[in-house]
Amino acid sequence: MTKTDYKDPPDLALGGREPIEAIDLFYQGEGLGEIEHLEIEPDTTFADLKARLIDKHGGAADALLFAEDEDDPLDDAQTVKDRAGGKGLKLHLHRCRHITAAVTYNGETIDRKFAPGATIARVKRWAAERKFGMTDEEAGEHVLQIAGTHERPAPGTHIGVLANRKTCGLAFDLVADERVNGACENLR
Repeated sequence: MTKTDYKDPPDLALGGREPIEAIDLFYQGEGLGEIEHLEIEPDTTFADLKARLIDKHGGAADALLFAEDEDDPLDDAQTVKDRAGGKGLKLHLHRCRHITAAVTYNGETIDRKFAPGATIARVKRWAAERKFGMTDEEAGEHVLQIAGTHERPAPGTHIGVLANRKTCGLAFDLVADERVNGACENLR
């Protein structure tokens, strides 16, 4: 046996099994103001994960778990390792099956139902490019702003975080992105 063929013996504390690496889980949800992080065992089912998150954050017992930007809730019997990629998994926990997003641009309002884990970027792309006919370049010069406010959520924000809890909906205005162009000023 050469030196390169040698392999450390398995950890006896694990019963001779190789250690299982935890999966990074990033999640948002109803009533959560920030993106949360959790390291989770790969064999955890989504039912167990959902119960753990509900217990931790006090969510509704009938909440659903969604993968980011996917329309259907996750199957409770499926395991985390079945869905996780190399960078982990992004999820959303919410009691609403759908969030109705209304977007207004130039006086015209359109609406569509999205899963709560849909990102602001996905809603904007749908509204700007598919419904209002903007080119990719034109869409890049616009942002979604929560109607009646000056709040412009980040593209990775899940719409379920922002939705009205009673109506499972929210309204946006599609507005020009305000950018400052020009030379730097010397401040003295």
